[in-house]
Amino acid sequence: MAEHSTVRTVTYDLLRTLGLTTVFGNPGSTEEPFLQDFPADFGYVLALQEASALAMADAFAQVTGRPALVNLHSSAGTGNALGNLVAAHHGNTPLIVTAGQQHRELVIGEPYLGNREATQLPKPWVKWSYEPACAEDVPEAFMRAYAQALQPPAGPVYLSIPMDDWKRPLSGFTRVRTVSERVAPDPGRLRAFAERITASRRPALVFGPEVDRSGGWDAAVALAERLRAAVYGAPLGDRVSFPEDHPLFAGPLGMSVKTISDRLAGHDLVVVIGAEVFRYYPYVPGDYLPPGTGLLQITGDPEAAAAARVGDSLLGDPRRAIELLLDLVEEGSARTAPEPMPRPRVLPSAPDRPLTPPEVYAALSRVRPPDAVIVNESTSTMAQQLEWLPTTRSGSFFATASGGIGWAVPAAVGVALADRERGTRRPVIGLIGDGSFQYSVQALYTAARHRLPVVYVVMRNHEYSILKSFALLEDTPGVPGLDLPGLDVASVARGFGCHAVDAETTEDLEREFTAALTADTPTVIVVPTRPQQAAL
Repeated sequence: MAEHSTVRTVTYDLLRTLGLTTVFGNPGSTEEPFLQDFPADFGYVLALQEASALAMADAFAQVTGRPALVNLHSSAGTGNALGNLVAAHHGNTPLIVTAGQQHRELVIGEPYLGNREATQLPKPWVKWSYEPACAEDVPEAFMRAYAQALQPPAGPVYLSIPMDDWKRPLSGFTRVRTVSERVAPDPGRLRAFAERITASRRPALVFGPEVDRSGGWDAAVALAERLRAAVYGAPLGDRVSFPEDHPLFAGPLGMSVKTISDRLAGHDLVVVIGAEVFRYYPYVPGDYLPPGTGLLQITGDPEAAAAARVGDSLLGDPRRAIELLLDLVEEGSARTAPEPMPRPRVLPSAPDRPLTPPEVYAALSRVRPPDAVIVNESTSTMAQQLEWLPTTRSGSFFATASGGIGWAVPAAVGVALADRERGTRRPVIGLIGDGSFQYSVQALYTAARHRLPVVYVVMRNHEYSILKSFALLEDTPGVPGLDLPGLDVASVARGFGCHAVDAETTEDLEREFTAALTADTPTVIVVPTRPQQAAL
């Protein structure tokens, strides 16, 4: 046994081999034995709250395309991070989430800061949850965690590690493994799908987040053009998988059972690739599909296939499936070209005070660089973003996959950190509602400390506008707590070290946004906006 070789040093060697050299977290006493003598070739990204740490790691893993490592503080830190762990689960993000456990000598007595029933705490939002039976198992637990997180469908895993394990002597760990990251679809079933697609008179394509995550953007464009089929955006998508300015893009599919069914009227076949069937919300009753319409689903997620309310499913990597379909389906030039998505882009005849959301997005459309990334958590203005700021490049749109807010502010940090690691420089734009902004506002500190090129545009409408829209839809008047007076967003941002300004006119917004693109610190631009009813 090499002198001073311990569970900690052996584990760091394994992490180094696996490329897991960036740790996101907020250190606690039960994690300090792991973090002691932190290696110089590793990076530690300090978040001031664990929910931020997890969302940063989520976005970082999505952009780099490999698992990320998160270190949380026992059960308390896991609880803080749980909301954004739900988003990582739904977004199929490969994360290795670790949490410290109390000293093994104390655990039986339920000590202070003990992680009670540790493996149960993060369920069902992790693929695998484990606490090593002995210290010597820690490195192999990381190896399995890595394999489990990465294999399709990818997702977060959880390790609870007693704090005294790290100093136990261990000679080494040599069983480093590789695993497959893609699963090919069944050839016979894929051919049967292709035959149904070729026979369709008016097919519709729905490309979901799995397509962009798998690198299938270009293949999706090629398939749509070969079929001459209308393409719809999947409901409540956390990624965009098809250029939203393409002539075949017909717009969003909708969210409710009724809206989606009505939208698909006239199509004899719907082909859903890389998405659930469907992410429904809110509940508005209707037919799941129009009469006479069939549905085919291709997904890499067995749970998504099993949960589909209608249609026939095929398991397989979305990109690989699309590439194979290109050789199996017949060209559809005889089909009538669908109508592209209408973009009325109506603005007030005179500038408003406060600005309307369309005015804000119109101004941003004039100054947004073409390579910019958008991280969106302005839930009441998503229709305006699609109208004025269409996503036109792969890997350039991110949103929460869970429906909870408090993800996007730290996620923008994770995107920028991942770009820096990849040697890529592109502006990162956070479009955030003033209510959403408060949930993980501590992430601004990390953005400022790392001097990241993030521009946050915070739309200040003084209310939870999306909830007021749902209250109208659900006929629930008199709901308390939907107004947000008295928030000084710019002052809070300055307190965390960001440059922050208020922009009350489109001229102010364009000037400040343009200046922020070349700033050496993150910028928060607060734009007072008029509340509006969201399109549900």
